[in-house]
Amino acid sequence: MLQDFDLKKIVKPLLEWFRTNARVLPWRTEPEPYRVWVSEIMLQQTRVEAVKPYFERFTKELPDVKALAECEEEKLLKLWEGLGYYNRVRNMQIAAQTVMEEYGGQLPADYEQLLKLKGIGNYTAGAIASIAYKIPVPAVDGNVLRVISRVTGDRSDIMKQSVRTEMEHALKEIMPKEEASAFNQALMELGATVCLPNGAPLCEKCPWQEFCEARLKDCWQEIPVKSKAKARRIEEKTVFIIRDGEKIVLHKRPAKGLLAGLYEFPNTSGHLSEEEALQWVKKQKLSPLHIQKLEPAKHIFSHVEWHMEGYMIRVDELTKDKSGMLFVEVKDSEEKYPIPAAFSAYTKYMNIRLGNEKFE
Repeated sequence: MLQDFDLKKIVKPLLEWFRTNARVLPWRTEPEPYRVWVSEIMLQQTRVEAVKPYFERFTKELPDVKALAECEEEKLLKLWEGLGYYNRVRNMQIAAQTVMEEYGGQLPADYEQLLKLKGIGNYTAGAIASIAYKIPVPAVDGNVLRVISRVTGDRSDIMKQSVRTEMEHALKEIMPKEEASAFNQALMELGATVCLPNGAPLCEKCPWQEFCEARLKDCWQEIPVKSKAKARRIEEKTVFIIRDGEKIVLHKRPAKGLLAGLYEFPNTSGHLSEEEALQWVKKQKLSPLHIQKLEPAKHIFSHVEWHMEGYMIRVDELTKDKSGMLFVEVKDSEEKYPIPAAFSAYTKYMNIRLGNEKFE
């Protein structure tokens, strides 16, 4: 258990391990507060290797807080395209505007003040404070919860806020004041590269192998304890790839709700037959010339799953102006219009690329 384990003994071997095993990452080579912030928000649901090109592109286009605060929304969403959880980048922009107004464009070097900014919670505030400003505060994410639970043999439910809070307090007590940045990054690194989130831990590479409770008792599969999330809701959809020569139809989603303000292919609830799909298109005041059934696709959000059927439909260009739909050039859809990854299974039929596909 956490309270029965001498946590002090993890510090020295961890820091020694990190000095020789730390990965070279773009946000580590220049740990400036803004860059740390951007990287930590991007890394919340995405692997390091996938984040690298996003980070480089985002910080090149928006190199500082001022640029982020002033960025036009569609450009901002396009830069985030493929990372998902678009409210995170919207919250970043709101926070950047606050930083411009209240802190002269510089993220505050204070943990409590960082916490007050939109979209910044305990972990992100701890990461910015410790990595960029060397302030000795913990940064407890999923990686840290896992490695500390395993080394101490703690079977508390890591989904409970009380467990996270207890771990933050325990780590703050043992954190080396002069090496707060290295200590927090080392814990994250250990969880990302050795004590893995999926699959067996690489115990032979771990600096704690001699005293890790999960290894000594061979119970790593049981730790950390994590209560099951509520089952996701299933939504069936039919997606339409509507083409007129070199133009396609896009639709802007509402300003609030799931994927707010992003562009999507027209779609409707339920799985339509081919005849029903043609009737749907005609109701949009379009004249279909050809229809092709596409493969089914699935996209998983945190609380809902989309189960999609797709059709590619070529329409008569003479009817497009009557439809009131947004017909855009294929090239423009790739460069200007942010399309969520939920539709990535169908963008290949338009020869456009989303998100990370652009970097391949």
